[in-house]
Order: sequence, then structure tokens, then C-alpha cells
Amino acid sequence: MANQTTSNTSNSIRTQYLADYVKGAMKRRVYDQLASPVGADMSELKKGSSVTVPFLSSLAPSTQTISETVDITPVNFLDTTATITPTSRANAVIVSEKLLNTAYTDFNARYYKELGDNMMESIDYLAMEAAVTGGLTRSAIARASLDAGTATHLLKKSSFSNASITLAAMKVPMFESSRGGRWMSILHPFAYADLMADSIILAVGEYQDKDVVLNWELGELNGFKLIVSPWAKMFWGAGADNTTNVATTLAAATKALDTTLTVASATGIAAGQRIAIGTEETGSTLYETNESVVVKSIASTTVTVIGEGENGGMRFAHASGTAFRNADNVAPVVFGGPESLAKVYDTTVGEYGQIVGPKKDGLADQFTSLAWKWYGNYDIIAENRLLRSEVSVSLDA
Repeated sequence: MANQTTSNTSNSIRTQYLADYVKGAMKRRVYDQLASPVGADMSELKKGSSVTVPFLSSLAPSTQTISETVDITPVNFLDTTATITPTSRANAVIVSEKLLNTAYTDFNARYYKELGDNMMESIDYLAMEAAVTGGLTRSAIARASLDAGTATHLLKKSSFSNASITLAAMKVPMFESSRGGRWMSILHPFAYADLMADSIILAVGEYQDKDVVLNWELGELNGFKLIVSPWAKMFWGAGADNTTNVATTLAAATKALDTTLTVASATGIAAGQRIAIGTEETGSTLYETNESVVVKSIASTTVTVIGEGENGGMRFAHASGTAFRNADNVAPVVFGGPESLAKVYDTTVGEYGQIVGPKKDGLADQFTSLAWKWYGNYDIIAENRLLRSEVSVSLDA
């Protein structure tokens, strides 16, 4: 007797899914903390095609004495301007009515939140672009030569001492706190790891505050509040080439969440390597989908990777021919205060954007759209208000 079983009707059996999608890492604003709106009435500032910010010079200390017979000589102010040109950002998804009616996961709830997270990250990306492309920089050597194996190229306490002296000399405004004025430093955890290995930091932890060493609780340093965030910018693969150099390309396009990819050449690739995928950022042009993965295994030209995607795979899609390199990574550490960046925004849409929808569409209302939009921009209007230190990072995997 031939019984009907789940084995011989496997296509008729639906895989058991959990109701909830696995949630990705929470996105938050990072570089926006360095920005202040320019002007008191943003509703007026947004009306033009650009916003002009005026600057008035200080007066030199006077050495004039008061004469009994002649008047003192008056002096003149000088002024200049800087310009911020507003731009816009938006994104949207369209979902079918059938999907919303039949989905047995929490897709209906999740796509709302994911679009909101995308709005937050996209707007902060503009602030980041301004923050990491300023003209006031410090680096032991050119970015392309920063070497993870060279101690003087890593982040040290001295980097904060130099930044503190520079910003103080430039008279950069500070955040007010209960402990007095403070600036802010934004850095990636990879750079923070090297800072925590500095012998001076270790000595403070060993002899004064054990939490610095045991719990990595170094909240402030040389007048800077430390903002350590995985959303801080990294220039993946922009440093010195490795001794065993991997410099190939993707042989086929990849999608977000992919865990395997195909490369044009497997020369030098080995398990455990950290690989940069995307266009090398050699200057002020940034690429928003550059990412870093760790090689799990390799078979011929098929590479299995572990990345930052929600499932441990790729976070972004990449075209065939995209660079696949193992050069050293570079961390831009940003030092600044509450007015280091200026921002403008459309007050009707809001400082942090606006969700639009959901809207029904289609002749039978069979589609639902959800979008977000934002108008504004960020810029450095005075180059002396923000310092960037570029360092290599010793952590490769």
C-alpha cells in the first residue's frame, strides 16, 4: 500500500516560518550631532535655491590712546559669506494587495520601519559626507599608504591631544555639559580598539579606573566625548596593500543578503581575510554601498562570505566588475563641536524627513505605496571648525 507522505509530496508542504522577520541593527543619527541649523527661521531660508551664511570679522586689539586734541581713528569690519545649496532625498516601496493579504510573516509591519530606518540613514549620510571631506586633516602619511602593521599609523591618545590643541587654538565652539565644555569625536569601533590598546590608556585603567580596561568605558578623552558607532565612516580597503595582495573583481552581480559570490580570480584569497567590496575611496568622492566582508571559505572562484547583512551576508547589491580587495582599511576620526557643520531643511517636511502614505494605487486599488522625502543639506561653512584624523586599523577580521 502506497501511502501519501510528506516525502513524496514535498512541494505541497509549506515550510514553517517564524512570524517575525529577523530585525537588523538599529540605525541612528551619528554625524547630525555635529550640525546646527543656520538662521532662526528655516521656513524663510529654504525658499531660495541656495542659502548664504554671512561672517563678520573680529576687530584687532586696539593700541590707540585717547588724545586731548584729535579724535581716535575708526576701523572697519570685514565680511564674507559661505553658501549651502539645498538638495533632496527620497525613497519608496510599492507592495501588492495580495502580498499584504497573504503574508504570514510580519512583513506588513516591518516594511514601515525599514523605510523609516532608510530615511534616517540616508539623511545622516549627507552629514557624514560633509564631516569626512573637510580640509583640516591630520595623518601620519597619505591615505593609500596607511599601514595596519605600523604602530605610528594607528589611533593613539596623542591624536586626541593634537586635536584638542588644534580645536582650542581655532576657538571652535563646544557643547555645554555639567562638567564644562566638551567637543565630540566620532569613530568606528575598529579605531576605538587601537585607542584602547594605547599604553597610556591602559596605564590609566590599571592604576585609576579598572572599568576603562575591563569594560572599555572610556567615555571622554582630552575634552572629547567619544561617540563610538558601527555607523561611523570607514574607508574600506583604501590603505596600504597587503603582502599577500588580493586585487580582483566580482565576476557576476550580487544581491543584498547573498552569502556566496563569484570572483574573477581567486589568487591570494584565504579564509579569515577581511575584504573590501566597492570602489576605493581615494579622496573626497564617497560611495554609499562600499562594504566589508570576511571570507568564510573558498572553492575555485566561488567565495562564501560573512557580512553585515541581516542574514550575515551582503548588505548591498554590487555589479559585476566591482573591486574585491584586501588592502588595509582606514578610519576617519572626526573631531568637532555643535557648530562644526551647518544644515538647512524644509520646515514643512521636517528636520528629519517625512513619511508619505500609505497610499492606494492602481485601477483596483491593488497596490499600496509608502515613501519618505526630505529637503535640505549639510556643509562645512568654516573649515577651522572640524578636524579629521585618518588612521589605519589593526583589526582585520
